[in-house]
Amino acid sequence: MKHYREILRRYKTSLFVSPFLVLVTVLCETVQPMFMAEIIDAGVMRRNLSVVSETGLHMALVSLAGLFFSVANIYVSSITSIGFGTGLRAALFHKIQQLSFAGVDRLGPASLVTRLTGDVARIQHLVLTSMRILLRAPFTLMMAVFFVVRINPDLAMALLASIPVLGAAIFVILRKGLPLFLKVQQQLDRLNGLVRENLINIRVVKSFVREDFETARFTRSSEALRDLVIRASDTVVTLFPVMQLVMNLSILAILWFGGYKVIGGELKVGELISFVNYLTQALMSLMMFSMISVAFARASASSRRITEALDAEPSLPGTSATLPDQRRIGRGDVTFRHVSFRYEGGEEDVLHDINFHVRQGETVAVAGATGSAKSSMLQLIPRLYDATAGEVLIDGVNVKAYPSDELRDKIGVALQKNELFAATIADNLRWGKPDATQKELEDAARAAEAHDFIMSFAAGYDTMLGRGGAGVSGGQKQRLCIARALLRKPKILILDDSASAVDTETERRIQANLRSCLTDTTVFIITQRIGTMESAGRIIVLEDGKIEAIGSPEELLLTSGVYREIYQSQQTAF
Repeated sequence: MKHYREILRRYKTSLFVSPFLVLVTVLCETVQPMFMAEIIDAGVMRRNLSVVSETGLHMALVSLAGLFFSVANIYVSSITSIGFGTGLRAALFHKIQQLSFAGVDRLGPASLVTRLTGDVARIQHLVLTSMRILLRAPFTLMMAVFFVVRINPDLAMALLASIPVLGAAIFVILRKGLPLFLKVQQQLDRLNGLVRENLINIRVVKSFVREDFETARFTRSSEALRDLVIRASDTVVTLFPVMQLVMNLSILAILWFGGYKVIGGELKVGELISFVNYLTQALMSLMMFSMISVAFARASASSRRITEALDAEPSLPGTSATLPDQRRIGRGDVTFRHVSFRYEGGEEDVLHDINFHVRQGETVAVAGATGSAKSSMLQLIPRLYDATAGEVLIDGVNVKAYPSDELRDKIGVALQKNELFAATIADNLRWGKPDATQKELEDAARAAEAHDFIMSFAAGYDTMLGRGGAGVSGGQKQRLCIARALLRKPKILILDDSASAVDTETERRIQANLRSCLTDTTVFIITQRIGTMESAGRIIVLEDGKIEAIGSPEELLLTSGVYREIYQSQQTAF
């Protein structure tokens, strides 16, 4: 709740004013039956038109006042709830940005989308409903009970007897409904994940003509969600017939016993009518309370999921605000000292006792079979993941001692999976350096062998790309990602198989450009191409998460069976 309080504190004026507006509105509504009783008993029964007109005018004025305060509360509650929803989404999105890959993997991308949208919307609706109904229901109930006791204490017992019955029904039904609503949100996560996966892989689905299979998967998941929603709704809907029954029986009892009191002269006709109105108001306030309780039950499930994300500790602690010593990366030396790593939830390490040292300006290739943890190893340098054991050092300092902004600013990364955004080519490149000039863009693009194909577009660097880089080929996308990484002039550059879709000659030119423009930059290249390995000063060969050998290409031909196998397979191919 501390997260909610921090956001709601911005709207403390509205939260203070809203109860006052609701109270005045309730007062205007609950005095109406008293006016009605006055009109009937002192006006209609005695044929006194002046009482009817005068009291009627008072009723109209009070009704207008109630309408004014009600509209004011609607405006205040709407502004507050919308602002709260906006603040909560911003806080949740900010938290997501602080999580490492492991944190995002644990919570699930599809689940995070649901939490940012559906769950936040439900909490926002609860705030709105609370300011309009939650305050209104108890005020109305208290005023109605006050007036019915004032009119006739004996008849008031019928109302007071019905309240515990309704309270018990609400408690029992909501206790059963809350776990179901939590399951509904979890099933919605699974459905959203299925849709997200299908849309991302739509080309694969169509290439293998698997539309029917995917449709069947979606239908099964959607039907499971439907069944859960029906079960949860059926449980809650049971509450309303119970409340309707209690309310009707209470009104019937009041009319029965009240009628006898009217006949006996103990109660006036107008008082009986106002009593029934107050009884209806009281029971309706209980129904309103049951509605808000249902909203609370549904929002409680969403709140658990939101607070789970907000309370998640940043997977990679260490920011400019939390580190007193503002260390800076000067050279770019990289050392792995007895490093082991396993993914969160994994049963075994994927990296085992990794040890090596790379000097500033050195270019090192990383080779090995698929699944040998090459990418996992290099992702520990910019702390996309954290080592499970051992230390990763830059310039002799543990990477955990650097502010995260410094790490990301001085380390350029072109990941194995290239991601571009729905924006212009220039905007995508400026992710590497937001204030880059046009000349800097072009220099980085030329080094990545991307300038020529960019200029082949009519709009050049202002060419719009679709989501995920739609509009350029796989090789072009890779070159844009390399240019984006080069733009920040990093001290350390990591190329994770980022030229696999580029032809050999283009890759050779890219490597030559890197050597000429990054003379002081430490470069790591994950590759399966012998030509790229031979252009590196040293090669780290991984096998099953362990270092099988480290050395120059000539040395590895003599000492590394894995490297020799890669070399011979490509020699045979050519």
